[in-house]
This record gives sequence, structure tokens and C-alpha cells, in this order.
Amino acid sequence: MNVFHRGQYGNAAQRQAGMPDTDNPLFRFIHRYWHGIPLIIYGIIYLSWFAHLENTVVSRYRVIHVALDDCIPFCELFVVPYLLWFAYVAMTVIYFFLRDRDDYFRIFIFLCTGMTIFLLVSTLWPNGHHLRPYTMPRDNIFTRMVAALYRTDTPTNLWPSIHVYNSLGCHIAVMKSQTLKKHRAVRIGSLILCVSIIMSTMFIKQHSVYDVLTAFIMAGIMYGIVYHFEALSGFCHSLFGRRRHKPEIS
Repeated sequence: MNVFHRGQYGNAAQRQAGMPDTDNPLFRFIHRYWHGIPLIIYGIIYLSWFAHLENTVVSRYRVIHVALDDCIPFCELFVVPYLLWFAYVAMTVIYFFLRDRDDYFRIFIFLCTGMTIFLLVSTLWPNGHHLRPYTMPRDNIFTRMVAALYRTDTPTNLWPSIHVYNSLGCHIAVMKSQTLKKHRAVRIGSLILCVSIIMSTMFIKQHSVYDVLTAFIMAGIMYGIVYHFEALSGFCHSLFGRRRHKPEIS
């Protein structure tokens, strides 16, 4: 009696028909995380575009300044939440990427739309500020961290503040998430970190109050679009992944 291994037989038939081997670990990985491809592509585009702006917008730009900027003191301690922004955004996106595809697409649309608007504004209306102190008022580990940040990040391409906008986007995603609804500590921690990051942009003189306010306005508009128009999430599902089906009850 001939005994056929079902998996081997199926794979051989698939290969002969020119179909992908569904038991291949690489195929299963790509199939499961296909929705991460647009994020990778956009990340490459954003970083390349931003690097170009940082290298070209160095002298001729519109100076951003409001009277309230002069009332905010320099406080180097806020460099800590400012730098924590990178981990905050990355961890939020990764969490939803792995746990909830619907919320992942929402935060993807939210962040990428705002970041693209920021790049277009910086390209068409180069901007910067003169808020940074010429010399550090004190010498400690935090002022050294700020000085290192100043050396790597030019005081240009600031409006609207992506630090503020993305922080708001991440906190909104956390608060709207059904999977995090019962995790009170996570929600409170997100709020504290979001608020401290927003404050840090002004206290270490990385952004003008004008950058912060316009980021709030843009985030408010995008919140209304992303979280009240399910067609956007459905469109992303149709392009980059299958919508989760509710279980049928017979």
C-alpha cells in the first residue's frame, strides 16, 4: 500500500503548478507580516527626504518665533523625555503591528500623513528658529546631552513639530485601543510620557510654541479623519492585509 505524506505531496503539486510553497518558513513569515512592508518603504522615503532637508536648509529659511517663546525658560532635564520619544513611538507602532492590525493601520495612516505634510511644508516653506542658547547656562550631564543633540539636529525643519504630533498620535492610539482598555497603568504612563515629550520640545528650545500649537491642530484634524472614517482602514486592509473576520455563530 502506498502512503503519501500530505504536506510533501501538496508542496510538490504547488511547485509544479508554479505556486509558492506555503510550508516554507520565509513564505509564512512574509504572509503573516505583509502589512509591515509599507511601513518599511515609508521609513526609507521619510529618512532620505528628511536627511536631504537637513543638508540643504541651512541658511535661507523663515524664522519661526512668537512672544511666548521668550517666557519659557531653558530646562535641560527635559532632554530625557525628548529622547524617550524615539522609544515611545517605536514601541507603540510595534505593539499594534503585532497585536491589532486594525489599530496598526490607523496609527500608520495617522503618523505617515502628518509626517508627509511636515516634509512638504519643510520643502516648500523652509523654516527654522533662533531659540537655542548660545552657551549652556550650566555644566552637567543633561546640558551635555542637549549639546550633543544640537550638534546632530539642526534648528531647521521644525514646523509643525513631529515630536508633538507623533506623541499625540501614539497616545490617541493607546487610548482608543480595545486591547489596552483594561491596562490603566499603560494608559496613564502613555499620558505622562506624551505630555512630558510635548513640554520638552519647548523647554530644551527645540521648537517654538507655534510649532507645538500647529501640531495639535493637525493632530485634531487627523484624529477626526482616521478614527471616524473606517473606509481608510478598510482600504489599507484590502491593499496590505486581510481584514479579520468575526467568528460565525451557527
